[in-house]
Amino acid sequence: MIKCLTLNTHSWLEDAPLDKLEAITAQIIEGAYDLICLQEINQLIASPLADKLGSYVEIPGTPPIHEDNFALRLVQLLEKQGQTYYWSWAYNHIGYDKYHEGVALLSKTPIKPDGILVSEMDDETDYHTRRVLVAETLVNGRAVTVASLHLSWFGKGFEGEWSKLEAALLDRDGSLVLMGDFNNPSHEQGYQMILSSPLELQDSHQVADHVSGDYTIKADIDGWDGNEKNLKVDHVFTSKDVNLVSSQVIFDGKASPVVSDHYGLTVTWN
Repeated sequence: MIKCLTLNTHSWLEDAPLDKLEAITAQIIEGAYDLICLQEINQLIASPLADKLGSYVEIPGTPPIHEDNFALRLVQLLEKQGQTYYWSWAYNHIGYDKYHEGVALLSKTPIKPDGILVSEMDDETDYHTRRVLVAETLVNGRAVTVASLHLSWFGKGFEGEWSKLEAALLDRDGSLVLMGDFNNPSHEQGYQMILSSPLELQDSHQVADHVSGDYTIKADIDGWDGNEKNLKVDHVFTSKDVNLVSSQVIFDGKASPVVSDHYGLTVTWN
C-alpha cells in the first residue's frame, strides 16, 4: 500500500501556527505517509537563511530556504521523531507583501524534482505567478510522478495553467498522482476539464473503495470571498493504473484537528 497526504497549510497566516505545525507532524507520524504535498508554504522574505536543510533537493532558480520555511520546520520536527523525508519547494510569488510563497513535496524515497511554470506571467510580485512542483520517485519499486500544485480559479487563469501542466505531464513515466488545491470545486467546469484530459485521470474521491468527507473549505475564506457554500477544492487525481483503496478528508475537526482554512485529504492506493 502507498499512502499520500495533501494539505493547503495556510502556514504562518494561521492563529497559533506552531501548535498546528505540531499537529500536522503528529498526523504524519501516525499516518506514515509515503508522499506528502503541501501548499501555501511560506517563509518571511526578511528572515535569516537556513544552514541545515535536511534531505532537501533544490530546484534551480528557487530562492534560498530560510529558517522559518514552513516545510523545513516540518521536516525538522519529523526528523526529531526519527522520520526522514526527502523534500523540495517550488516558489510561486510574494504573498501578503512579506512572504515567499510556494508549494512543497515530501517523500520517503529519493526524488527528482522540477518546478513547472504554468502561469502566463513569471513575476514574483504578481500573485498570478504559479509553478507546479513535479517530482519523479520510486515507491515500493513503482515509478511515480507526483505533483504538488496550487492552481488558479476557473475563468481567472486555471484553463491556461491546466493546459500547460497537462502538456508537461503527457510523456512522464510511471503512475501519475496530482495532489493539491485546485481551486475548482467538484463537478464544476474546471473539474470537468481535468477529468476529460488526455492524461486520463480519475478522482480519488469518486472511485476509491472507501470514501469519507464531502468538502475541504467552508464558506468565506481567503480566495473565496463571499462564498456561502461548503466546497471540495482540494483533490487527488491519479492515472487509472492506480487502484484507490481509500480517500478521506482529514484535519476536519473529527478524527484530527483543524489546522488550516482548508481541510486535507489522505489517500491509500496500490
